[in-house]
Amino acid sequence: MNRLQPLLIAGGGIGGLAAAWRCAAAGVPVELIERAPVVSEVGAGIQIGPNVTRLLAAWGLDNALKEVAAFPSSLQLRQAHSGASTGQLQLGAQAVARYGAPYATIHRADLHALFLNALQTQGQVPVHLNRTFQSYTEVADGLMVRDEEGGILTASALVGADGLWSRVRARLLDDGPPRFTGHLAYRALVVQADLPPALRSQNITVWMGPRLHVVQYPVRRGEQLNLVVVVHGAAPAQLETWDHAANTADLQRALGHVCTPLRALIDAVPAWRLWPLCDRVPVSGAHQLAQGRVALLGDAGHPMRPYLAQGAGMAIEDADALAHSLALPGKDVAPKLARYAQTRWQRNARVQSRALRNGQIFHATGLVRWGRDFSTRLLGEGLLDMPWLYQGS
Repeated sequence: MNRLQPLLIAGGGIGGLAAAWRCAAAGVPVELIERAPVVSEVGAGIQIGPNVTRLLAAWGLDNALKEVAAFPSSLQLRQAHSGASTGQLQLGAQAVARYGAPYATIHRADLHALFLNALQTQGQVPVHLNRTFQSYTEVADGLMVRDEEGGILTASALVGADGLWSRVRARLLDDGPPRFTGHLAYRALVVQADLPPALRSQNITVWMGPRLHVVQYPVRRGEQLNLVVVVHGAAPAQLETWDHAANTADLQRALGHVCTPLRALIDAVPAWRLWPLCDRVPVSGAHQLAQGRVALLGDAGHPMRPYLAQGAGMAIEDADALAHSLALPGKDVAPKLARYAQTRWQRNARVQSRALRNGQIFHATGLVRWGRDFSTRLLGEGLLDMPWLYQGS
């Protein structure tokens, strides 16, 4: 096999596109395969902290981000049942002052489009659509990668950026499917102008109650409001189908009695989608992110619960670290992937663990719930701010 064979990235989501673009920009030949007929993104909103927006600015995407994102000035914690405020973190200009970059909220499709446009403008990365990864075989100086459609691609290395149910991970680690968390997320996106003025918001609010929490924040320049309600419940029949039709009556029953403002917001939503939350235990070593000429990135390597709002952020950080490692001198790809994994595994594991802990805190009952509310009132921003996360990897 010719040593100039490209790096092959499986998966055209946010992490895969970011990795393909940054690796190509670093001079690494790249090709990408995507099982869908078009490269696109669905879903609703995500939050991206200063650790991510700082990278986007370094990559020249800050102006494009400003055109599509919202930039909340604060994050507020409130009790779901009483409506009482229990803590607040100033964002906006204060986040920029602390970390040199803003805190943003954005529609997933808009963030995906930023990377897709950058990749297409660069024009150096072939994208193979309708190609579903099946297997790989090691050869003398690279890999032979097969897809389910009968095609074969040669590559210097393979990066699995194919999400929570990653086929590359299954082939590399053979560690079984993701686990269902016991949590269900009801998601909705509404036009703010369609809401009564009292329900509109340009900030982030987290409503916390026993065994549930609700998150709301603006996206698309503040024109739309993203809502996520997380409750405890049984798994739907098809876990791999992440986007299910939702029954509003089921959501109402799961919420029970909540305060009037929150109930009014929930009632104002015309339709919901259901997302069963799955994850894996935190990464325990670099070997889980890379072995030989195969590496994992984003949810394929370290899926996490959304309670730290860093799933997309960690994938973007992965992409940056991967490009830096592969751009190092030398022709042997394997030690470069090992360096990437060594650079990333501990930070990803910490974020996974903290997200798990946050879910327990958000849904706390009894004395733990009381202690949570007392602590956030007393310590405020000192407890809610996370320099270890937002200062970057």
